[in-house]
Amino acid sequence: MKRKFRAGILGATGAVGQKFVELLEGHPWFEITALAASERSAGKPYREAVNWIGAGEIPAGIAAMTVESATPDLECDFVFSGLDAAVAGDLEERFARAGYPVLSNARNHRMDPVTPLLIPEVNPDHTALIERQAWGDGFIVTNPNCSTVGLVCALRPLVDAFGVEAVQVTTFQALSGAGYPGVSALDIVGNVTPYIGGEEEKMASEPRKLLGALAPEGIVPLDVAISAQCNRVPVLEGHLECVSVKLRRPASPEDARRAFLDFRNPLADRSLPTAPERFLEVFDDPRFPQPRRHLDLGGGMTVSIGRIRPCEVLDLKFVVLVHNTIRGAAGGAVLNAELLVSQGYLKHRKQTLTV
Repeated sequence: MKRKFRAGILGATGAVGQKFVELLEGHPWFEITALAASERSAGKPYREAVNWIGAGEIPAGIAAMTVESATPDLECDFVFSGLDAAVAGDLEERFARAGYPVLSNARNHRMDPVTPLLIPEVNPDHTALIERQAWGDGFIVTNPNCSTVGLVCALRPLVDAFGVEAVQVTTFQALSGAGYPGVSALDIVGNVTPYIGGEEEKMASEPRKLLGALAPEGIVPLDVAISAQCNRVPVLEGHLECVSVKLRRPASPEDARRAFLDFRNPLADRSLPTAPERFLEVFDDPRFPQPRRHLDLGGGMTVSIGRIRPCEVLDLKFVVLVHNTIRGAAGGAVLNAELLVSQGYLKHRKQTLTV
């Protein structure tokens, strides 16, 4: 690439914003040129404004950058949004209206009829919805809820090969999914909490759009019933999901295993920097996958599947592991941006537009 795209980060001091900073360090296509956060942080060097929770140090080139207000006058070609849902809706629309492409991790616009809810290996054709948005040169693209991502990545090969009629999923979700400061230690140490607000509703609705078909009238949702039960567990990173499915056509566990392994990845020929070499990793060892052992496969972008076996109530059951803050959040949004570059939707802007 002759010239890197300039990326801004909205909500740069939050947990998702920090993950964007980590993942974009040294990226071959993108460089961070703007960090934006609340008025409380604006005007400060990033190292002073942020309560850094990353495993390593703040990248040296970013630490001294001045945090700006989250207003649509940033010097960048597009923005990643790590904003909290309480403020994301209006702010993301302001940036889109001002001509900025917005790659959002927030839930606010996911189910809008003309907004792509995107996992590049699952539904890359849904980016065509961008052309139906009324933001002028700007647009909004979202990535799904972190627990939805793992489920849908595993369902895509089964939907294609056999059809899926019903899904029962129970999740065991990591603490990092709650953001920072997250769940109180008194609530989670030595404990499991069997309720995560809004999570089960998102898991019941988002997969239907992600696995739906692009049609002239918009996305036709997949006709599938989904029942989700979501639990918070004392694990730092990684959502584990126990999934049972009812198929439309009969299939054995070996048939399902083969469908996972033979899935034709639509990104195979695009050479996207964040796309993992293996989209799905399938384990035969009944002890796997495990968050501590397998979370970082493919740089945190590989989804792991194991324990594929008959289900006594439905047809098949299996276990899924997804890295919730990389594949399920910032990494997914970065991969979305790479896909949009390869499809011609992201372009270099000549100058900053203002409202």
